[in-house]
Amino acid sequence: MTDTAATNEAGPAQPLLFEPLKIRGVNLKNRLVISPMCTYSAEDGVVTDWHFAHLSGFAMGGAGLVFTEATAVSPEGRITHGDTGLWSDAQIDGWRPITKFLKDQGAAPAMQIGHAGRKASMQRPWHGNGPMDDTDAARGEVPWNVIAPSPIALDDGWLVPRQLDQADMNTLSQQFADTAKRALEAGFEAIEVHSAHGYLLQTFLSPLGNKRNDAFGGDLEGRMRFPLQCVEAVRAAWPEDKPLFVRISSVDGIEGGWTIEDSLLYASALRERGVDVIDCSSGGQSAKGATNANLARGPGFQVPFAERIRAESDIMTQAVGLILSPEQAEEILQEGRADLVAIGREALEDPFWPNHAAYKLRADRDFEAWTPQYGWWLNKREDGLRRSGIREV
Repeated sequence: MTDTAATNEAGPAQPLLFEPLKIRGVNLKNRLVISPMCTYSAEDGVVTDWHFAHLSGFAMGGAGLVFTEATAVSPEGRITHGDTGLWSDAQIDGWRPITKFLKDQGAAPAMQIGHAGRKASMQRPWHGNGPMDDTDAARGEVPWNVIAPSPIALDDGWLVPRQLDQADMNTLSQQFADTAKRALEAGFEAIEVHSAHGYLLQTFLSPLGNKRNDAFGGDLEGRMRFPLQCVEAVRAAWPEDKPLFVRISSVDGIEGGWTIEDSLLYASALRERGVDVIDCSSGGQSAKGATNANLARGPGFQVPFAERIRAESDIMTQAVGLILSPEQAEEILQEGRADLVAIGREALEDPFWPNHAAYKLRADRDFEAWTPQYGWWLNKREDGLRRSGIREV
């Protein structure tokens, strides 16, 4: 595990946010990550001009690593009709201009892959964010059958999933591996297995969703078996010199559910299987939202999970969740609580958040980190503002 605590002999610690980080053979120019965020705007799983503009803005904004939204390994694995997918070779070409532009801007492109499980076949959020109904059918969006470790609906009114058998699970783990291979062809430099938020793999992990009495249920070892099978398949399909992340729900936040102690053991098992970074989120075993849990939310509310997993499972972690200011992000790294810091909705509000953070932390006062088409103009303006006393030197 990388020790991120670093100081400068001549003075206070330098901004760790903007120090490079190498993970396997991939060099990140800084420690700021754009978290996967679904936008529900694909067409039959294929990305559009929307996705190019959306993701490219983050790269221009200065992030070192830019994740795509959750990308389905099968048509049935989509959350909504608008989810991106990479279950077919025909979907590869749509991603190539995106990954090329991200790399041209100095950002490493990363893809999160997953299967929604019993949270599949639902409405786009702005259409209700619940199970699909007649209003969705009138738009041409009809529900499909869903799958899960156990035939337990997410909540009243939701589809009852079909319970997976061994053959299904073998097919699914191969779909994860095949999607990873396509991601490589599409130009991605890192990949993340989505094992959080009440989707398929996390429903296997949680005793709230997994009531099986075979080898894939029961105790923690049994409940981890299929998620680990999928991770092993991805690691075998993904090049040795490229990093593998896994997003986890560090806790369910619901009585009788998954706990941080479970996450510590899961993280250690993932490390043993070649996973490089644990992306530490929480919640999801509820119909009330992707990450809903009975957790008090405040700035950095999930950072303690990243800190503990990093310390006790000896693996790099990514902190995420209400990280609102550059100072807060820098403090997380300086205190050794995580190796990477991810922002999500902060980047929707300001895609240039990383570059603004570099200015505020005095890591880049001359706009050298900006794309030159912008940085040249901003630096000229800055000179004028400083000469006039409007901006401090």
